This record gives sequence, structure tokens and C-alpha cells, in this order.
Amino acid sequence: MLSRQKGAILVLSGPSGAGKSTIISAASDEIGEYYFSISTTTRAPRMGEKEGRDYFFVTKESFEEDIKAGNFLEYAEVHGNYYGTSLKPVNEALQAGKLVIFDIDVQGHRLVRAKMNDITTSAFITPPTLSELENRLRARCTDQEDVILKRLENAKDEIGAVSEYDFIIINDSVEEAAEEFVIVAKAARLKYSKETEDQFIEKWLQ
Repeated sequence: MLSRQKGAILVLSGPSGAGKSTIISAASDEIGEYYFSISTTTRAPRMGEKEGRDYFFVTKESFEEDIKAGNFLEYAEVHGNYYGTSLKPVNEALQAGKLVIFDIDVQGHRLVRAKMNDITTSAFITPPTLSELENRLRARCTDQEDVILKRLENAKDEIGAVSEYDFIIINDSVEEAAEEFVIVAKAARLKYSKETEDQFIEKWLQ
């Protein structure tokens, strides 16, 4: 029989300021056991960031060695620094039947699809408009003007890839977006790998 509690991957993308973390937090009690994937990066920690909570911080040399060894599910170079996802904690979470949630960019989504497409579901989370995104970025008062402008330019590029995702969640209301996210998370668990499907067919025919 097909297992009702199995590991699956849910990729979330969307512009900075879209509210991805807020939505996950609001929905966390209803999506079952999950592992929020923590990225590894070569950039220096920012004020308030902690090793193993926000990122795993490593040297560029160490990161490149792991690339050669095939130890990353996905990785990308952004503004001169590497960001990537180590396979070990991901595989452990999948074996434990957890939903593995990624908050990664469009490029990262493509890499995950290329490697683990048959157990991957994805959703693009975005405010209703570019102007609303700008309002939210300015309202949180955490970024300099040049950073805000860069985030807006990145958002314009990312929105063009929205058709590559299984679902779109428009975060106009956190409550409604969280409800939609719960539906997507539950749907992700219903996606089976080709190997599992083949095993099911073999048993079904017996």
C-alpha cells in the first residue's frame, strides 16, 4: 500500500517582502510535521543572524569542495556569494516522512526540479502588485534605498517565471494566503515518486 505519511518537497519562491515566512508561521499547526530547509552560504553573517538557525556559514573553499562532491541539492551564486542546500538534512527529513519546505529563488527551483521533480511541488508567493511590494519593503524600514530598488528589479525578473510553478499564492490577506498554503502543503504530500508508483503497480497486480 501507498504510505499516507511520506516525505515530500515543497518549494516556495517569491520576491523578498512577499510574506513567505509569515504565511508558513501562520499555517504551521495545520501542515503536519515539516523541516524548513536552512541554506548554506559563503557570505558573512548579518547582525542578529545565528549559525544553524538562519544559515550554515562556510568558507568559499569548503562550499566549492562540496559542489565537486555532489553534496548540494541546489546551489547558486548571488552577488558574489554562494547559497545552497545540503542534501544530508534533506534526505534525513524525507526518510522521516516530513514535508521539506524550501524558500529559494527561481534558479534554485529549476535545479530542484531537475534533480527531484517527481516528489516536488512548488508555489510562487507574491503580493498582488509590484507597487504593493514596494509599499511593504519600505514599510518594514530594514533596507537601504539601493537594496529596495534591487529587490524590486529582481521581483520584475522573477514574476516572469511564475508559469514554472504548480501554484500561485497571492498574499493580499495573510489569513487567506495561509489557508491556500495549507491546501498546497497537503497536496504536496499526495505526490508520489516514480519508484513508489512502480512498486504500487507491481503490488496491485499481484
